[in-house]
Amino acid sequence: MDASIESRVGREVEAWLRWVPKWQPGTHRARSRLCQHCFGSPVLRAAGLDTDVPHAVQHPLSMRIKTLIEDEVDTYTSLNLPMLNRELGLIELRREAQAAYHPLEGLGPEFDGVDIDPPADPNEPYLFMFEDFVPPPSADDPELVPPPLSAEEKAALRVEMRLADDHALLVGKQVCAALVAHRPELQQAIARFVEPQVQALLADLGSTLDPHST
Repeated sequence: MDASIESRVGREVEAWLRWVPKWQPGTHRARSRLCQHCFGSPVLRAAGLDTDVPHAVQHPLSMRIKTLIEDEVDTYTSLNLPMLNRELGLIELRREAQAAYHPLEGLGPEFDGVDIDPPADPNEPYLFMFEDFVPPPSADDPELVPPPLSAEEKAALRVEMRLADDHALLVGKQVCAALVAHRPELQQAIARFVEPQVQALLADLGSTLDPHST
């Protein structure tokens, strides 16, 4: 296993372990749909957090590892895949050229990838929502649009994209292998800081629903 990936996984696990004692159920709203990053995630399965763990606890670790994998693929791309790196750079320049507010940027892993706004109450509509600040698609700046690729260049770009995907898969496997070694401390944190709060919520719900509890 790549020692740098193993050490990075260790740092992300340590950051999550520092965060999880602060988690409280009341500080996170329920999701209206399944999280595409966490549902069925091999990362969470490797960490042993794929079942019986609140999504709000799973999500920060999932997003930290997602960022780690993306960073590793970006580095590999910049060093080994010049055509793909150029195309991605142009996409980033076009995005920055819009010079607009992006509410999804700069979020911590606790919030990255979640819905921007909570569900609106029809009887109490919001004055504005963060979605209103997301810039609409705009015409590409002609200076940032390269000439059309030749057939040979398109074929080479497809090869580089496949290589990037293969590298992402390789890094993902290495990350999952590293997470398996951290399972005991991750599950210990769940048992110590999360499970008691979940059990307290269930007990409170049970007493509320039981007509004989009062």
